Amino acid sequence: MGLCAVLLICLSQAELGRVWAQEHEDAHSVRTALRTDGDPSSFHWTRRDLQTLDRDREARSTQAGGGGVDVSPLPDNMTRIVDSQREYYRWQSFGPTERQTENLWIDLDNLHKSQVRIHGILSNTHRQAARVALSFGFPFYGHYLRQIIVATGGFIFMGDITHRMLTATQYVAPLMANFDPSFSKNSTVRFSDNGSLFVVQWDKVRLKDREDEGPFTFQAALHKNGTIVFNYREIPVPVKKINSTEHPVKVGLSDAFMAFLPASQHSDAARRTIYEYHRVEIDTTKIVSGSAFEFTPLPTCLQHTSCDLCLTSNLTAGCGWCNTLQRCSDGIDRHRQEWMDYNCPEEAKGTCEDYTPVLPEGSMSSFNHSSPGPTPSSAVLEDQPVTRDLQTGPPNHKGMSENTAIIAGVVAALVLLVTLTLLAVYYINTHPTVAPPFYLMQRRTNNYWPSMKFRNQGCHSSYAEVELGGHEKEGFIEAEQCC
Repeated sequence: MGLCAVLLICLSQAELGRVWAQEHEDAHSVRTALRTDGDPSSFHWTRRDLQTLDRDREARSTQAGGGGVDVSPLPDNMTRIVDSQREYYRWQSFGPTERQTENLWIDLDNLHKSQVRIHGILSNTHRQAARVALSFGFPFYGHYLRQIIVATGGFIFMGDITHRMLTATQYVAPLMANFDPSFSKNSTVRFSDNGSLFVVQWDKVRLKDREDEGPFTFQAALHKNGTIVFNYREIPVPVKKINSTEHPVKVGLSDAFMAFLPASQHSDAARRTIYEYHRVEIDTTKIVSGSAFEFTPLPTCLQHTSCDLCLTSNLTAGCGWCNTLQRCSDGIDRHRQEWMDYNCPEEAKGTCEDYTPVLPEGSMSSFNHSSPGPTPSSAVLEDQPVTRDLQTGPPNHKGMSENTAIIAGVVAALVLLVTLTLLAVYYINTHPTVAPPFYLMQRRTNNYWPSMKFRNQGCHSSYAEVELGGHEKEGFIEAEQCC
């Protein structure tokens, strides 16, 4: 009966822990659903740029090279262009004879071998890309990245959502072209990361089917402060003469956001469209052997972490504060979908005083100005392959809560069991003549408790295990008298 009672206690404790964990999980899932489940039909276009996307696309796609993005539509998605008037980078070029050119070049050959890694896959393939983790957060258009994708085609993909058209936008491209590192054993793609600087170098790579034109050697350097440097050591042919039929040829920077198309246009299913909102293009005639370009990031709205800084800073203009998301933005960045889903354009019309609480007089409690709203996330696109910062993802609250509750229940039951056992032993030892202990002693078998016999050894009592004898009483031992 006692054992059954203990088992019932254990099961009840575990069940209570499971119920508590389930309730905690449900509450968390409600908050998560509120943050991620946006209704595509509620996507509103509030800028003229977004209302005229089709016309912009048609007009700019007819241009060769320069301003257009000549790419095929993504599967179930489309790529369009948004003309943003904001400037995100300031850049300057350096010629072969300028001293700064040599200062900007990162000589990987002078670094220790342990600091430089040759990527074996990229160095032996064509049209391949590999994910690389950064040891620091790199600010790109105001968004801090911890992972990038290095491609054999002379560029780095900076997007967090991968797709088959990596050359379309969201890139850092010192020289995007149809390079084939597998052509020669001397062609490599190598990189170095020292904690504050990441450098990737395309070393002696050749153009596909135009290998006789010579090897190209160039590199892209990503500094922790957001500065980007393009260095060119060997450029055997002018960039203008590189054929873009089989592969896009681009030099510069680009970023985009992904958003849902309005449901009225595609009532069957919500479609995602990539909108390139900014691009930096440089004059390719300045790209020669020994040249360099340096891109310096400008302040963005995203860097402001409070309402006061967001609305009063002289470093930025056109910023608005969304108290629900606790984010400063002008609405044109990678978080645009979330910005629209939470009605941030309306909130951004207010002032900081609108979000300052009025506490009762005499109240001694402190007020936390941080809103419990969701954190910045692109989870509205959760059905797409997403790559995030190495420490990007929230912990699994469901598994942690449920396991913790079950363990706590089991431990509590074990502690109760040990306590009851100790109490029972104490009671038996202090009350040997009452019914329960006496009954247990009577029901034991002779083989369970071996008999002990006191022996006369200099009148010093000691005991030793002996075989059962007929003269011994059941459960008791007769002791001989000391002489």
